[in-house]
Amino acid sequence: MVNLQLNCETVRKVLTGFIDNEVRKAGFHHVVVGLSGGVDSAVSAYLAAEALGAENVWGILMPYRTSSPESARHAALVVQALGINSLTVEITPMVDAYFAMFPDADQVRRGNKMARERMTILFDHSARLGALVLGTSNKTELLLGYGTLHGDMASAVNPLGDLYKTQVRQLSRHLTVPAVIVDKQPSADLWEGQTDEAELGFTYEEVDKALYLLVDQRYEVSELIAEQLFDEKFVRAVARRIQGSQY
Repeated sequence: MVNLQLNCETVRKVLTGFIDNEVRKAGFHHVVVGLSGGVDSAVSAYLAAEALGAENVWGILMPYRTSSPESARHAALVVQALGINSLTVEITPMVDAYFAMFPDADQVRRGNKMARERMTILFDHSARLGALVLGTSNKTELLLGYGTLHGDMASAVNPLGDLYKTQVRQLSRHLTVPAVIVDKQPSADLWEGQTDEAELGFTYEEVDKALYLLVDQRYEVSELIAEQLFDEKFVRAVARRIQGSQY
């Protein structure tokens, strides 16, 4: 009933064409992309390198002191595989300077601050290099509001916005993104041990199917419950997240 399988070669051609057209019609030739070490930013970088040429892509690594060293290693793998330009900007000093004034801030506030700090850096280098900021947010995250406004959700061009997370994974394998990146637990790496699925409370495979039926196929919540396609509590939780992120 739910088929999220991509024709990856067709999607590859469409998205590289999209990047090339959107960047060049605005009078630009370069892009900057924040490389987190995750599959989404890797796929965006792979598509951009093919669309514009590796010499026109800048991958910017922005670790925080609690970031996993694995994230930096995986981001470096992307840089090496593609031969793109790279730069590392440590965000610890600016983030810690702010929270020195608000030491009781919880993890969510700290994570949002990190995401927004990273985006200000990307837009600054966008101005420095005459480059557009390439987005890395997938359709699952956008529909669920699982991201930071004016943080990772901000960009000039976002090639992944119409792809669910599981579809990004499919495309990543087709693009030959290193398996160590594709197969690891998705994480925004905002605090030690954080994973997307643990924080959300469900898997991407599960939620992508529900989102496809609710959004693409226009099913009502009551219909999914009546047909016993999903657990009622799960469907209602997903619907609440969609509604809560409408703005």
